[in-house]
Amino acid sequence: MADAASSHAQPSAGPQPKGATGVLVLADGTVVWGKGFGATGEAVGEVCFNTAMTGYQEVMTDPSYAGQIVTFTFPHIGNVGCNDEDLESKVDGAVGCVVREDVTAPSNFRSREDFSRWLAAKGKIGLAGIDTRALTRRIRLSGAPNAVIAHHPEGKFDIPALLKRAQAWPGLEGMDLARVVSRDKQESWEGGVWTLGQGYARSPRDARPHVVAIDYGAKDNIFRNLVKAGAQVTVVPAQTPLETILALEPAGVFLSNGPGDPAATGAYAVPTIKALLDKDVPIFGICLGHQMLGIAAGAKTTKMQQGHRGANHPVKRLKDGVVEITSMNHGFAVDNASLPDTVEETHVSLFDGSNCGIAIKGKKAFGVQYHPEASPGPMDSFYLFESFVGMLG
Repeated sequence: MADAASSHAQPSAGPQPKGATGVLVLADGTVVWGKGFGATGEAVGEVCFNTAMTGYQEVMTDPSYAGQIVTFTFPHIGNVGCNDEDLESKVDGAVGCVVREDVTAPSNFRSREDFSRWLAAKGKIGLAGIDTRALTRRIRLSGAPNAVIAHHPEGKFDIPALLKRAQAWPGLEGMDLARVVSRDKQESWEGGVWTLGQGYARSPRDARPHVVAIDYGAKDNIFRNLVKAGAQVTVVPAQTPLETILALEPAGVFLSNGPGDPAATGAYAVPTIKALLDKDVPIFGICLGHQMLGIAAGAKTTKMQQGHRGANHPVKRLKDGVVEITSMNHGFAVDNASLPDTVEETHVSLFDGSNCGIAIKGKKAFGVQYHPEASPGPMDSFYLFESFVGMLG
C-alpha cells in the first residue's frame, strides 16, 4: 500500500509502506502493515476473527479473549465510542484488535470516550487499514495463527525480533488462562440487568435459590442473567476447593466461560466438577464450563481450526428442531464423537455440526457451548437460565 492511512493492507511480506505505524507479524513470517492506534508497544497472541456487527467493547473486555488478537469482520469499529456500562469484566480480555477502517469520532449518545483512547487506557493495541476479509479468509483456510501486534507512532519496528517472539509463543493449546483472569476472592453478586435510562438493576433481597458461580473468566452479564432468572449468586475463584463450595450450601453450581485450553484448566477444575456430579448438585456450564463438564462426564475436547466467534451463529436444539441464533466465542469444543452413553447431545452448530450442548443423563446437569447471556448478541437462549434456576426448587 502507498499510504497506511488510506489503503487496506493485504497479508504480505513486503517492505514497510509509508505511513505505517502498526504491524501484525504472523509466526509463519507474514507481515501485515497498517496504522496503529490505542496503546503503543507490542503484544503476542492468537489471531482470531469475530463476525459481530455490534458490541466491540464487550468483546474486548470478555476474559475468554485473553491471549487473543481479535480481527473484526465488520468494518466500522469504534464509531459509537465507549462507555463505562458496556464492560464485561474488569480483568484483561483481548490483547489487541485488527480493523478495516480508521476509528472515527464517536457518534452515539451513550459514548463517553473515544475507542482509541479507551484502548490506550486499557493497554490494548489496535491496527487499522487492514484487509480484514483477506485475513479472515486466511484464518478460515489455514487456522488461527500465533502473531505479534505492534504499534509505534514513528513506525519503528524490529521485524525479525517480532517474528522470533511470535514463533516462540507456545499458543493456547495446553495453556491454563483461567487462573490468570479469575477473581481472587469470593464475592456476593448484587447487579441485575441493564435498561436504557436506568442503568443496572440491583439484585433483589428476597429469598431466592442460591447459585455458586465458579469464575473461570466469566462475563458479568452471565451473573446478571442468573439474577434476572431468579437466583441469588455468590461468585468464587476458579481454584476454590470443593469443601468451600459445599460450605456455601448451593442449590446449584454454575461453571463459567473462560479462556485457554479446557483440558489444562480441567486439571484442577474437573475433579471438583466430578465430585459435584457425584453429590447430585445441579450444574449449568457455559463455554469453558460446558467443555469441562463434558470432560468430567467422560468426553474429550479438541482445538478447532478457526473457532466460532460472533453474534450470529445458528444452533439447532435437537429435541424439537428449533434454531437459536447465538453469540459464540470459543476455540475449543467438546468432541461429539467422544460423548459416552451417559451424556445426551442437546445442541449442534448448523455451521459445522460441532457440539453446542450436552445434558448428563440422570443428573440435573447441562451445558452449552454458546453464550445465552449475549452481550453482544441475540437473546434467543435466555430460557436456559430460567431452566437452570427452575430446577433448583
